Amino acid sequence: MLKQSPFYINYKRMWPFVKPYWGRALLAALITIPIGCLDAVIALTLKPFMNIVIMGEGKESGYPVPLWVIPIFIILFTLFQSFLDYASSYLNTWVGSKITIDLKKKLYKKLVYFESAFFDKTSSGNIVYRFDTDPNLACSGLLNNLKVFVSRIFSTISLVGVLLYTSWQLAIIAITVMSLSFYPLTHIRRMIKDVVKKTTETSGEVLTAFNETYAGAKTITSYNLQKYEMGLFEAIQKKLFKLTIKQTQRTAWLSPMMHVIVSFGIAGVIWTGSYLITSGRITAGDFVAFMTAMLMLYTPVKNIGKNFNSVQLSFMAIERVFEILEEKVKIKNSKDAVPMPPLKKSIEFKNVDFEYVEGTPVLQNINLTLKKGQTIAFVGNSGGGKSTIINLIPRFYDITAGQILFDGEDIRQFDLESLRSQIAVVFQDNFLFSGTIRDNIMLGKPDATKEEVEKAVEMACLSEFVDELELGLDTPIGERGTLLSGGQRQRVAIARAFLKNAPIVILDEATSALDNKSEAVVQQAINNLMQNKTVFIIAHRLSTVQNADKIIVLNEGKVVEQGTHEELLNKVNGAYKALYMVQFNGK
Repeated sequence: MLKQSPFYINYKRMWPFVKPYWGRALLAALITIPIGCLDAVIALTLKPFMNIVIMGEGKESGYPVPLWVIPIFIILFTLFQSFLDYASSYLNTWVGSKITIDLKKKLYKKLVYFESAFFDKTSSGNIVYRFDTDPNLACSGLLNNLKVFVSRIFSTISLVGVLLYTSWQLAIIAITVMSLSFYPLTHIRRMIKDVVKKTTETSGEVLTAFNETYAGAKTITSYNLQKYEMGLFEAIQKKLFKLTIKQTQRTAWLSPMMHVIVSFGIAGVIWTGSYLITSGRITAGDFVAFMTAMLMLYTPVKNIGKNFNSVQLSFMAIERVFEILEEKVKIKNSKDAVPMPPLKKSIEFKNVDFEYVEGTPVLQNINLTLKKGQTIAFVGNSGGGKSTIINLIPRFYDITAGQILFDGEDIRQFDLESLRSQIAVVFQDNFLFSGTIRDNIMLGKPDATKEEVEKAVEMACLSEFVDELELGLDTPIGERGTLLSGGQRQRVAIARAFLKNAPIVILDEATSALDNKSEAVVQQAINNLMQNKTVFIIAHRLSTVQNADKIIVLNEGKVVEQGTHEELLNKVNGAYKALYMVQFNGK
């Protein structure tokens, strides 16, 4: 039964992260023992104090110690207890922060190796919440509440000892009522699990809204979408409010209920204690010490519902974290993966099928043979599968059926890192990281020499632009390269690809979003990048692919035509000819 409990399961999951710091974690837990046990000292000192002061016991024989010593003793004990509490909090924070960092590093490593399909189905807000917020809640929240629970467990044990020592009759009443007060805790997890799951998803939606507002600020402004976006955001907040209220409805009754239950214990002890005092079975000092110990015992018990609720939330955060950590990365190295040798002859698509969603084919029975050193262009109507087919080459996605062969070897047999090291990709909208122009270019080859970087800048037609900048290559470009124009961003990406010097180059509509002047400059940079490479081009503008060695026309996921520009234009009623006539107005 223990092995099926959430505590045991989560302990087993977290132990590898706790293990490196178990010494400090154990010390933090051990310190909480005297913190809890010292609560009993105050209650115990009140018994002789009250008997001496109120009942006058020991006056004839003289007081064993001056009366002022007892209050001073209590203050000193409290100071010592407070020091231990500080030390425990410090150690818990240190350990919790270390574990949180390690957990986030593990999650981040998982994140950067996830396949493209994971990001297709997961919102940015959900990623931020589950990869950043959940680890904080899982570690810090759990350790802080664990400290409270451990100290209260030992406080409870020591105070129960005082109760039994002072009056076993009253102790039976107090302990019985306290035990009953814990019964509602057994239902909390079941009651809040579904609400917490929905709250997590909705919190992710809030973060996504902020991310999209940041990224789409110009679109929002240009289309006067402020009120529309506010409406969407208010709807999310309204949903989150309802979930918060629902969670409160299911948990907020716990502490008041425990208040009511323990009040029966207090009432029972007062009623029974009055009888025991009048019958001479206990003294007034016994009763005061008992009441003090019982109130010190009941006060945290009445509020333990809040802490228990927090622990359950931490447990659920741990479960969500390990859902991610235990999720299998679908695109990974095979057990017998080998480094990919340089391409010598050809790349072949053999009976390739692909679908993003099961049962919805995107590519069907693709058969192509592409020779090394050739420039191959993919054209066709939007949605025909052009981007999909080139995304299969570096294994951003894996094919559903068939094979992609490099020199006759299935690419799934190659080590992923070695495969992708031989492929450079320039997208339509290239992502630039915050930092400088140099930082982004050198991502292509982090150990590149100054001369190599300068050569890449020259070949990407960036030299004139960089020379005009006060800081040159060390000019900051802002988040996502917002301080650069579209053409400048493309050329930085081309310089990055040029520096990588991969033998296979993929150009995914690299000029389609540019004006004619920018396109001409970028096209020259692309021509430089393509030299002595095997190149795959996706283009809507047919003027950019007329010199390709082979043009492949895709329509609805199938190859409908292939050949050179001249060959395809000479086909009567050909698909490529129809596209060409539309773009060039029949000329």
